[in-house]
Amino acid sequence: MTRVWKWNRPVTVREVLEDLQQERSIAYTTVMTVLDNLHQKGWVRREAEGRAYRYEAVSTRAAYAAALMNEAWSQSDNPAAALVAFFGMMSEEQRQALRDAVRIVQGPETRQAPEPRREEASAAGEREAAPPRQEENPGSAQDDAGR
Repeated sequence: MTRVWKWNRPVTVREVLEDLQQERSIAYTTVMTVLDNLHQKGWVRREAEGRAYRYEAVSTRAAYAAALMNEAWSQSDNPAAALVAFFGMMSEEQRQALRDAVRIVQGPETRQAPEPRREEASAAGEREAAPPRQEENPGSAQDDAGR
């Protein structure tokens, strides 16, 4: 997949083979089998070109990485703890990229009025759920006090 993503265009088995052979010896049939397996799994689509196929990634490398992270996170029995542990592994550069990504996802309208923290939202919900207090009539209070 790295080679297919690298070119960001439909590629042939021969192109991938020649690129890989710059680093190591590999057989044409091995590359063909791997690309066919990726097609069977739905990671690449292919289109016939003469007697060969051109293979193209179905999604971007970023989308693939995001799907892997989401799958791993959703498997956790404590997603918050998993995120804390994950963030703890990040370099400062990665944390800055995360902050930038959150700002992009939130958009400009949410930057102006940040959402309350979970504790604040919970307390606000409790206050809203409680019945409103009735104002006491000063005369009634005197009557009660006089009794």
